[in-house]
Amino acid sequence: MPVAGDSLTVYSINVPLPSAVTSLAADLAADLPLAQRRGRGEHTLVAKRLGDGDHTTYARREAQGREALRGQPAFEARVSGVEQFETAVTGPSPVVYLAVESPGLVALHERLCERFDPVDDMEGDEYVPHVTVARGGDRDTAARLVERDIEPVQWTVDELAFYDADRNQPVSRVSLPA
Repeated sequence: MPVAGDSLTVYSINVPLPSAVTSLAADLAADLPLAQRRGRGEHTLVAKRLGDGDHTTYARREAQGREALRGQPAFEARVSGVEQFETAVTGPSPVVYLAVESPGLVALHERLCERFDPVDDMEGDEYVPHVTVARGGDRDTAARLVERDIEPVQWTVDELAFYDADRNQPVSRVSLPA
């Protein structure tokens, strides 16, 4: 139970992004002037949402997360194209995003869903690894952007971050293999 004065914060385990991915997302967002764009440094790739809570709840979830990550090897990830969710589960639609291909990330997500309940309609079988470029705005402009070819970006994921979504910043990191 939260203590008076404590605020509830949303936490997740995220994949840190290389600058080539965040720059690409920011460049594409500039072509969606009516949409809600992420600022530089605010792009994320969620491996698993941990839920919300106060600091004590977070400390317990981080400990459980670190235990679940034990033995997790590094894995490859690749941004392969621009796609969209025409109707978002939450928030404004459409959501234009960079599609991420990574069997290792999907396997990690599935493993974490065994430890932490999946968020309905977003995780488990519905999990789509992605980096949000922008939300809302003009649907025709978003559809045109999805048609654009991009240069793929591939990288090795050799660390994960426990992330505070309310403050848009990592709380702590875990090197892989864990």
